[in-house]
Amino acid sequence: MAQLKLEKRGHTALITMANPPANTWTHASLTELRDTVISLNNDKNIYALVITGEGDKFFSAGADLKLFADGDKAVASDMARIFGEAFQTLSAFRGVSIAAINGYAMGGGLEVALACDIRIAEQQAQMALPEAKVGLLPCAGGTQNLAWLVGEGWAKRMILCGERLNAEKALQIGLVEEVVPTGTVLEAAMALADKVAGQSPVAVTACKKLIQQGRSGSINAALPLERELFVGLFDSKDQVEGVQAFLEKRQANWING
Repeated sequence: MAQLKLEKRGHTALITMANPPANTWTHASLTELRDTVISLNNDKNIYALVITGEGDKFFSAGADLKLFADGDKAVASDMARIFGEAFQTLSAFRGVSIAAINGYAMGGGLEVALACDIRIAEQQAQMALPEAKVGLLPCAGGTQNLAWLVGEGWAKRMILCGERLNAEKALQIGLVEEVVPTGTVLEAAMALADKVAGQSPVAVTACKKLIQQGRSGSINAALPLERELFVGLFDSKDQVEGVQAFLEKRQANWING
């Protein structure tokens, strides 16, 4: 049985984590996530990606700890590798990725949300990176992405002190961008994804690259790249279409090229 479900709705791909009871990650589902995002990158009709959990309790509880019960380093190494590949591929998705957090997001379940561009949570959601409680650490980007989003202090509270956050606190510190009533997060995420279709896909890809550039380089290095990518957009048909549509007071017809 597939542990990830893929549905395409217009220009948006919906990925649902479906491994009951807690939508835990396995080697197979992580491989499938990596390969699915690569496939979506090659689908010019897809501009946005929404990921959510099946059911009404868990977004995802992360990895199944039974995998690590016997202390096998080879298993640990293989799982760390595929976690990294899957979530880094998601982070590099050329469109806009949105996590629709519909319940508990723990460990690798929070890390997949951290790999997305935007996070929307339902009001009952709980978020934590509790790996140190069991002698482990977040190895799928958690130590880096969380600190980047919320600052070193709150990252240390969550990772070093094991602090679990509710949705309102997550919103307050910038871990999520929006909190919505229970049962409405998928609708909210899909509505936001629909807005992406109004943007030039090639421009979105370039803008996302520039925004994320700040994580690994200096602003002095990014500013020349910003100008370079701006000029590069003039090689695309969407640039001409976007300007003409604005001047003609009509909706643009993007071809993602």
